[in-house]
Amino acid sequence: MSSVPERSEIDTEYKWDLESIYATDEEWERAYEEVEERLDELSAYEGRATEDGETLLEVLELRDEILRQANTVVVYARMRKDENTADQQYQALSSRAMSLASQADSASSFVEPEIQDLDEDELDRMIAGTDGLETYDHYLRDVLRVADHTRSAEVENVLAELGEVTGASGDIYNMLMNSDMEFPTVEKPDGDAVEITQSNFTKLLKNQDREFRRTVYEGFFDELGEFHNTIGTAYKQSVKADVRLAQIHDYDTAREAALDGPNVPVEVYDNLVDTVRDNLDKLHRHAELKRESLGVDELRMWDLYMPMTETETPDLEYEQAREYVVEALGALGEDYQNRVAEGFDSRWVDVYETENKRSGAYSSGTYDTQPFILMNWQDDISSMFTLAHELGHSLHSQLSSETQPYVYSDYEIFVAEVASTVNESLLTRHLLDTVEDPEFRRHVLNEYLERFRSTLFRQTLFADFEHQAHRLVEEGEALTPDAADEIYGDLKAEFYEPAVVDDRIAREWSRIPHFFNYSYYVYQYSTGISAAVALADEILESDGDAAADYLEFLRSGSRGYPLELLETAGVDMSSPEPIQRALGVYDDHLDEMESLL
Repeated sequence: MSSVPERSEIDTEYKWDLESIYATDEEWERAYEEVEERLDELSAYEGRATEDGETLLEVLELRDEILRQANTVVVYARMRKDENTADQQYQALSSRAMSLASQADSASSFVEPEIQDLDEDELDRMIAGTDGLETYDHYLRDVLRVADHTRSAEVENVLAELGEVTGASGDIYNMLMNSDMEFPTVEKPDGDAVEITQSNFTKLLKNQDREFRRTVYEGFFDELGEFHNTIGTAYKQSVKADVRLAQIHDYDTAREAALDGPNVPVEVYDNLVDTVRDNLDKLHRHAELKRESLGVDELRMWDLYMPMTETETPDLEYEQAREYVVEALGALGEDYQNRVAEGFDSRWVDVYETENKRSGAYSSGTYDTQPFILMNWQDDISSMFTLAHELGHSLHSQLSSETQPYVYSDYEIFVAEVASTVNESLLTRHLLDTVEDPEFRRHVLNEYLERFRSTLFRQTLFADFEHQAHRLVEEGEALTPDAADEIYGDLKAEFYEPAVVDDRIAREWSRIPHFFNYSYYVYQYSTGISAAVALADEILESDGDAAADYLEFLRSGSRGYPLELLETAGVDMSSPEPIQRALGVYDDHLDEMESLL
């Protein structure tokens, strides 16, 4: 009988070191109370934040200090909750932390509206006449840029206080998927029983036994179907919140509002969708190759994750994967490589899947902590690539925090996905160049092709679905669960034209947590891989200058807009060229796989 272990069964070295943030929950409580007590200090500046340059600098530094403390309180509580989503103690801690974050946002909500009452000349004089205020130059000008979309201090304060409410759909969805839903236990071809989970679902769909794959596929989506209306209602409310908040801030669409924050033109989104749609023949070729490699008359939805190899994915223990990753990232220099190795030794990573642990993977941490990575390790090549991916985020955060003041230490998701995907590209090249085992190499090549498919094509499909769903609400139509199924099913049929698209796959949107937690997020995976392909090629082919430019890009944090930062690193994402280049690489690797087959 195969079962998911309890957290207590996992050795300490494979758990992240949250005690490095707060040694005890009591210490967290003291930090929580300190933030709560300091909010009145900030509120005392309301109405006079811009009376002179010195006052403006004081309020900005105080706000950043409080938000910095609050962020650590929130991140600790959330990670504790994610260790066991059924643990009500940490559910409560996380809920309190989110309330505190809303209070902090509310207490500081007057700052930007007051800045927006300044004109450019007044701001220039303040910066020129106040030592230290020049640090905030880019931030202050960005605040003025969105002045037309910012409401009064009173309205922004109310919206900040409602943050928990407007984000409630995501919380409901996460609780439903990670704690309340019970996916079936199925018998494997070897006779062992295995419980289907969000984390192991795609791995089970790589099993050589086709009837077993079908059983897993149908059991998983049938369970989703039992909650179809609940999940659909959560998504409808999430989209409505996006649309209404965009309208409140005087944007024509929710997409325009989401992309204006990082100052990404909507044309970048359209370039992506249009360029990928124009190249669906490459995805269709991949699907046809997969059908031929499997020796089946029809490619079904439970076949899509099957590798184009003769054997199941080889078992890959975590320790071996660590070695491969550290070696591959040497292309970015000795310092970067040493940081990765030290991160493993410092317990950045929470490695294994455990009972009620949050599914998936992410990188976290704050300005004042080491990075942390949540994994649900599955002893396969895919998990190794996910580890390299999340390390890209972690090193980006570490380098940015060390170099930039707090106000610029974070970075937009648009550039974040570049850092993670560069690591994947470097890992692929390293493995293909150094590993001699032909079957392992075929699995690596297959993994790269699958990540291309799932990142460039699949995430673009998601982006198209998400935009169509929002437009439906913006046009006054009803976004019912069936309407969402229809949009998604039509896209799936178009993208996977050579395959048989059944009714169950139309519900696949309901298993994508990003739709419920981070609207208009997923397109950045696709733009990220496009930029990363160009950067990785330059890093590997140059004499070190490209790696140095790339590392400087990582250290820049958000001291610049995403497209500007990427351009300094050598990539122009305002044009379709990087996307076309990425598609060309995908096609080349399909040629290589076809020759192996």
